Amino acid sequence: MKRLLPTLLVVLCVFQLNAQNYFEKFKEYSNNRDTIRQRELLEKWENDQPKDAELYTSLFNYYFAKSRNEVVLLASGKPPKGEKVLLVKDSLNKVAGFIGSRIDYEQSNLKKAFESIETGIELYPNRLDMRFGKIYVLGQIKDWRNFTDEIIKTVNYSVINKNQWTWTLNESRGDADVFFLGALQDYQMQLYNTMDDALLKNMQEIANAVLNHYPKHIESLSNLSIAFLVEKNFEKALQPLLKAEKLNPHDFIVLNNIAYAYREMKNNKKALEYYQKVLKYGDQQAKTTAEQEINRLK
Repeated sequence: MKRLLPTLLVVLCVFQLNAQNYFEKFKEYSNNRDTIRQRELLEKWENDQPKDAELYTSLFNYYFAKSRNEVVLLASGKPPKGEKVLLVKDSLNKVAGFIGSRIDYEQSNLKKAFESIETGIELYPNRLDMRFGKIYVLGQIKDWRNFTDEIIKTVNYSVINKNQWTWTLNESRGDADVFFLGALQDYQMQLYNTMDDALLKNMQEIANAVLNHYPKHIESLSNLSIAFLVEKNFEKALQPLLKAEKLNPHDFIVLNNIAYAYREMKNNKKALEYYQKVLKYGDQQAKTTAEQEINRLK
């Protein structure tokens, strides 16, 4: 058995080296947008090392890129708010229309992208980059139901693997738990930034899933309150906000939201109390707003 061990080590090292070589080549062809060589490499890679983790992330990226089609649009009237467009003006220098673009997704390649990454996740459930890659694409195609469900699945799995996540080339992250929770906050903000009030419920679903396992996660307590604030259910909004304040009495975003809730409830005394706290702990912008509110409430 001792004679076999060096041979096994050599075979293992060669396997890892080959896998990394495939991955580096794929990145090179991707950067050069050489889809023909990408496809040829992926076929060889699949035959040579069908269980390589980087194969699945590369297949995912390849098919997702193939699915994206940018469509140029020429339309009359005023452009939608927030979209980057080229304005078309008439002889009187008035806006007559605009030229913009949108991304459409071809479904057969998109399906292959998801099938590839789902196989990868099944084989390598601790690979956080695979899970986050899938979530990212669901956000890009605005499939908010599956976006939310996939985040919740990942939150639940984080308890099973105790946040022992790995990343590209199966490398471990030393700050895995901090990085993981930080990314979850970014995803919840992605829902919020759609400005679609219906998606506030999705934010609450994610926040509740996080708090079920991480009850001291202040950002999720704050997110939980947002839908209640929008719905003007201020008493319910205060419950998670006051819990968050106990965990961090200096979080000025939480303090500001508490002040706002009390203000809307016409409890000026408590609103003033919390705006004073924002003055003490907030950044310059928060302090300016708090000062304005204090002057208005006095």
